[in-house]
Amino acid sequence: MYRKILTLTISFILIFPIYAWETPISYNNNTDKATTNTESIFTSYSEDLYQKINDSNLDFEAFKHALKGYVQLQNKQQLKNSKYLTLIDMSVSANTERFYLINMETQTIEHKSVVAHGEKSGLEYAKKFSNKVNSHQSSIGFYKTAETYIGKHGLSLRLDGLEYSNNKARERAIVIHSADYANPDFIQSNGRLGRSWGCPALPDKDYAVIINKIKEGSCVFVYYPQEQYLSKSKLISMENILDTKN
Repeated sequence: MYRKILTLTISFILIFPIYAWETPISYNNNTDKATTNTESIFTSYSEDLYQKINDSNLDFEAFKHALKGYVQLQNKQQLKNSKYLTLIDMSVSANTERFYLINMETQTIEHKSVVAHGEKSGLEYAKKFSNKVNSHQSSIGFYKTAETYIGKHGLSLRLDGLEYSNNKARERAIVIHSADYANPDFIQSNGRLGRSWGCPALPDKDYAVIINKIKEGSCVFVYYPQEQYLSKSKLISMENILDTKN
């Protein structure tokens, strides 16, 4: 057990109906009703936590989906570093702070930043996403952070994609690193933030601090409201949350 049990996990378990944790959904005769009730309860819980975080620039839908995956991964003990949840909201302008590092223990945002998307994903706004090698596009979905290394961009953090939409992250060398084109002053000179080959590149300021906080097993969610992804992702499915047990 961790040194400090996450408030999120405790609250989430306590507010859920007992049957949701004791009875697999496949054996429940009221699947649709159970899923609807669970969705309602989870939404209320998400709203409560969202209010505590208290940042109106953080999109609620993006946060709620991120929370679904985080809870599932945490309850399956797949997060070695469960203190942090990183949300990258690709639905908004690259010229805005859309990288959120959320401390799930204190329920606060510790860092906000601009973050670059892939050059083939779009200009100021990312609109196209791919999991293909050499696509130079960003990949949406849930990732788990891994080891750090020193590369051409200096300190960098490897990411392992956990879904069909991003499971080639290692092969594509999709990592978190810093870049000159990801700094806010680039916007002043060029009208928009620079773009990567698919990596979520960060400004030089504080990037090493961020990497060292989230490395080795924390959850990263790259969000975009793509209908195909939202309907296929198992990590944001309420049915899978019902199946999840501690």
